[in-house]
Amino acid sequence: MRQALHNLNRDLAREAEKAGSAFAARVTSDEGDIGRGHLSRFQDPEERFPVILTTSQLLTTGVDAPTCKNVALVRVVGSMSEFKQIISRGTRVREDKGKLVFNILDYTGSATQKFADPLFDGEPVRATVEAIDEDGQTIEDSRQTEKEEEPTGVPQYDDDPATSRKFYVHGGPVGIDTEVTMALDAEGHKLRTVEIRQYVGDVVRTLYTDPDDLRRKWSDFEQRSEVVEQLAERGIAFDELAQLAGTPDADVFDLLCHVAFNAPLRTRRERAKRLRKEKQDFFSQFGPEARAILATLLEKFAEHGTSQLNIPDALEVPPISDYGNIIEIAGKFGGTDKLLAAVGKMHELLYAA
Repeated sequence: MRQALHNLNRDLAREAEKAGSAFAARVTSDEGDIGRGHLSRFQDPEERFPVILTTSQLLTTGVDAPTCKNVALVRVVGSMSEFKQIISRGTRVREDKGKLVFNILDYTGSATQKFADPLFDGEPVRATVEAIDEDGQTIEDSRQTEKEEEPTGVPQYDDDPATSRKFYVHGGPVGIDTEVTMALDAEGHKLRTVEIRQYVGDVVRTLYTDPDDLRRKWSDFEQRSEVVEQLAERGIAFDELAQLAGTPDADVFDLLCHVAFNAPLRTRRERAKRLRKEKQDFFSQFGPEARAILATLLEKFAEHGTSQLNIPDALEVPPISDYGNIIEIAGKFGGTDKLLAAVGKMHELLYAA
């Protein structure tokens, strides 16, 4: 068996170098010099191979691998100190190789259980600096923390993010089966794995008691900005959520209510169509040009969302800018205040129900 493993590693290395491709190497104590050779090459940032190293124990301690970007756990790690030793193989930064972060691929739950360490986590310890005179008396006493250096320049990455690549495994295409996110528990001590839709629903239900509560805040321009900011701070991206739900044309408000409160999922165009049909009296109070401007704003909302109702930005692009400058457009409504009131009321009616 030992000789077979030696031969396998040797053949992998030879064939990979001939083909100019990456390969995986197995390293355990049984592999002896061949295994240690692969380990040393894995540690060398200038070496191309191997890019994947499998080992049961050798990477636990005493191995410096600056370009290691992924650490996989396939056995339960019971000790906190051993867990930190294992994952610390990925904590080295190597900017010239594009290594600024690393991933923990946990198949055992060890990372979730060991994430919070009360003896390690928390604020950095403050250092005391004293200056003394010739007699040994303190003349200056100050507390300070080590200041982090500001990053300089833009790190260069090996991969071009603009280039899309497709990978194949055993002749079949690779795709994303399930996406999950990790969230801290209420006490902020442990990570839990949640499906993205579940995570978004939990966040929305925590911030807003019911759909009407969310609707009241979303209908108001200023409060809507606060809603968007609160959700963004919690890592919720509307475009990604819409793609995940399979409804890229869904209105953001309806998407949030659907995920959090199981409400019907409407598109922006459905909301715009219902407003035109059920609130004709709202539009009839304005002159022909003002009605045309509101109709154009409503169509832009149906295509792109609530950002198209932001005044004055929405008035400065065609086709609305064809009606004149901002002052001229406001004049068609009877002044700036009435223009803002009209657009604000239309936005409110869009989310009346």
